[in-house]
This record gives sequence, C-alpha cells and structure tokens, in this order.
Amino acid sequence: MTFFKSIILGIVQGLTEFLPVSSSGHLVIFQKLLKFNDPGVLFEITVHLGTLIAVIVYFRQDIWKIIRSIFIWQKDASEEIKRSHSLLFHLIIASIVTAIIGFAFKDMFESFFENTLLVGLMLIVTGIILFISDKIKRTDKTKMSVPSSLLVGFAQSIAIIPGISRSGATITTGIFTGRTRDLATRFSFLLFIPAIIGATLLKLKNLQDAISVSGAAGNFITGGIAAAIVGYFAIAVLIRIIKKAKLFYFSIYCWIIGIITIFLI
Repeated sequence: MTFFKSIILGIVQGLTEFLPVSSSGHLVIFQKLLKFNDPGVLFEITVHLGTLIAVIVYFRQDIWKIIRSIFIWQKDASEEIKRSHSLLFHLIIASIVTAIIGFAFKDMFESFFENTLLVGLMLIVTGIILFISDKIKRTDKTKMSVPSSLLVGFAQSIAIIPGISRSGATITTGIFTGRTRDLATRFSFLLFIPAIIGATLLKLKNLQDAISVSGAAGNFITGGIAAAIVGYFAIAVLIRIIKKAKLFYFSIYCWIIGIITIFLI
C-alpha cells in the first residue's frame, strides 16, 4: 500500500462511510477502476478506526450523556438521563439484531464484494430509498420504539451488502418508522459505534499478514487520519442536508454511479 493509495482510499472511506452512497460499494468500484489490490485487513481496521474517531468526536456530548446515565438509577434520573437510558436500551436492541444477521449471513455478504453488477444495482436501490424518504412528512416522535429499533438494526445488517448505504439505510428506516429526522440521524451514527467496534474485533483474528506489511504502517496511519478528518466533515454536511430533506441529491448521484457501474465497469 503506497502513500498515495492510502490517502485516496482513506478519503473515499471517510466520505462514503457517512454520506448515504455506500462506502463498501465505492471501495469496490475504486479498486476496480484504479486497479488497487486488496489493501488488506490492517488497512481496513485503520480506516475504520479513523471513521470511528470521527463519530465519537462529533457526537461526544451524546456519548457522554449515555455513559453518565449508566451510573444513575432510573428512579433518581432527570428527564435528560431517562432519555439517555432509553436511547442506550434501543441501541442495544438494534445492535443485537445487526450482530445476529451479520453472523448468520457473513459468508454470503462477503461473496458479494466481487460482483460489480450487484454493486451497481444496489446503488440504484439506495437512491430509490433516499428519494422516497424525502417525501415522508415530518413527525414529532422523539423517542425510539422496540419495533423501530429492530427495523433499524435489520437495515444496518443488510447494509453489509456493497452498494447499500449503511447511513442511508438506517436513517431512512428511522424516518419511515415515524422518528424525527434528528433522532433518526443521531441514532444511526451512534449505532455505527458498536457496529464498527464489533466488525474491527472480528477482523483482528485475521491479522496474520500484519507483520509482513509492517513497513507500510505509516501509510496505513495516514489513510486512517484522512478517513477521520474527511469523515468528520462528511457527518456535518449530511446532517444539514437531512434537516432540509434534500437527500434526493444523493439519490441522483447513486443512480448515476449505479448505471455507470452496471454498464461500464
């Protein structure tokens, strides 16, 4: 992995991990177009940690409220702490769903990464979902429910398929279940934290090649830093767009890239 390639893939990961355009799909496309070899498990872990840092820094206040709420009994809690208790409960529910489906269909999902036709089709599906979500009327439901948490967890697990956007699938599912755009967005990004930690821990057992690529550690770290910086700003941009119900911009992009992928790549 060269310095240039690590920067490019780090930027792609940081942008597409959070913008609703599918990071896995774009990495497949970029590797095909630029003839990049598989960067390896160590690089994947590094850029994922970069995007994880971006989420933690951006949502640090929400995360701190959740952590603090763990040590306060429900009966003694303020309304703010009770909301954090509820949020944590529903994050656990959604994470369990994601983990169960992810483990059950892991091999099948991984087999899709060589299929650029599927990536193109799934990008078109992502575009359709985003387009429809803009048409949903705003609601005032500021709390998650068990059914909505289960559905968002299911959406996150399906987003393992390259071409299906994780943020797009989880945010729109929250909107479809009647949650406010703000709650759907915050829940999606907070749900990313346990998901990426779990995925990273699973990949640690496949680090046999780490010693052989240790000379490229500096480039890997550079890619992770690029992913963190770009990811932070991508989150900020996406939140503004969601509040304005302008996700159709990403719909158009997904449709264009999907069609190009199907017919030209």
